[in-house]
Amino acid sequence: MKFSNEIEAFIKIFVKDLAESNVAIFAGAGLSKSAGYVDWPGLLKDIADELGLSVDKEHDLISLAQYHENEKQNRNGINRKILEEFSEQAEETENHRILARLPITTFWTTNYDTLIEDALKLACKVVDIKHELKQLATTRPKRDAVVYKMHGDVSHPADAVITKSQYEYYYKTHEPFITALSGDLISKTFLFLGFSFTDPNLDYILSRLNHQMGKNGKQHYCFMRAVARAKDEDEEIYKYRIRKQNLMINDLKRYKIETLLVERFEDITEVLTEIERRYRMKTIFISGSAEEYGSWDKNRSQGFIHLLSKRIILENYRIVNGFGWGVGSAVINGALEAIYEKPEKYSESQLIMRPFPQFKTGTTELPALWEDYRQKMISMAGISIIIFGNKKNNDDAIINAGGVKREFEIALEQGLVPIPVAVTGYMAAEIYATVMGDSGRYYQGIEQIIPLMKELSNDRLTDGALIDKIIKIVQTINK
Repeated sequence: MKFSNEIEAFIKIFVKDLAESNVAIFAGAGLSKSAGYVDWPGLLKDIADELGLSVDKEHDLISLAQYHENEKQNRNGINRKILEEFSEQAEETENHRILARLPITTFWTTNYDTLIEDALKLACKVVDIKHELKQLATTRPKRDAVVYKMHGDVSHPADAVITKSQYEYYYKTHEPFITALSGDLISKTFLFLGFSFTDPNLDYILSRLNHQMGKNGKQHYCFMRAVARAKDEDEEIYKYRIRKQNLMINDLKRYKIETLLVERFEDITEVLTEIERRYRMKTIFISGSAEEYGSWDKNRSQGFIHLLSKRIILENYRIVNGFGWGVGSAVINGALEAIYEKPEKYSESQLIMRPFPQFKTGTTELPALWEDYRQKMISMAGISIIIFGNKKNNDDAIINAGGVKREFEIALEQGLVPIPVAVTGYMAAEIYATVMGDSGRYYQGIEQIIPLMKELSNDRLTDGALIDKIIKIVQTINK
């Protein structure tokens, strides 16, 4: 999909901020609505009916909730409605799943449901949930992400922020949440999803930050569906809605929030998919093992792997490696050399090592454990560089490594671009013959790398020239 200039610029900035662990998500009701949950009008429809009002005619919905509490002298009906609407389990949307897979550590939401934390758990992440003040003072060990539910959680409907009086006193009753959100808005790039910017609490926080930070505030982004003319809609009404949206977009700029217009809500999924793809393309999975090195002696082979890994780090990419026999140590040494030479520029987070378990110690058989391990490890990357790939069989004969072939198959299943370095021989050469035998299929959409791929079988290239070719292929894929 071709994106507008504004969205293209956003994607580039957002991917960079992701790499720097500098991103936060603010999720509104719109993100949950696509999963089947109600939005605010849907939640309060029956409440309005009880009052003899129409939710379609009311715009001040927090006052509507307050009216109901005033009339009944309690909020039991509101609490019951929250439980009814959000207790039933809904399936996470693709947007939830993409966000959960990305390296985002901070989520803020005004929603009561559990979709965000459910998606994070599905992505095998440890989630620290904050929906009460006392939870802000504790930190869950080994957490991967924090979900701040500033208006409460479905599990405690009586404490959910929904009425006008609760909003009026929020700055006193929930001041620590305001402080925490203010700090994140100052330091992180926020993406607002499914949010209408009618929430008084967020408006209060944004206004204060705008006064304090002015033009020095952090740049944030939000998605908004562009006004589309309804069937048989009056021309004047249509123009009025466009004018109102433009005024709102300009007003959000005061808070350093740039609006990204999409024609359909489905376009947001395509943008998030592209963000994930580009982020993964910056991560390279090095697949390979070596009991021997064929026409290459051990010193040359180790030196080549060392320099290749170092160059990958120096070019600001990340490495994922399973510590393959005869390969893993050189990958680590090369990557760390680049990192430690300039620690102010490069980070240990650019090197992700996942050593394979060698012995069965639990109930899971090693082959099943290795398969699951490979799936998770390879899912982090967008490119797979394949080198060597041999092992000893039970008779001590050297054979091509089936594990490396399986990693190639998984890489294809998960959409990685394979770069088998044929001159290193063994399984790498076998896979090279496969992909170059049908290069149009394996490199569809990036056919410009095929001439460069052909060079990876040229055994007359120096090691330095070979590494240059590999890096050039990676850079071309990432353009």
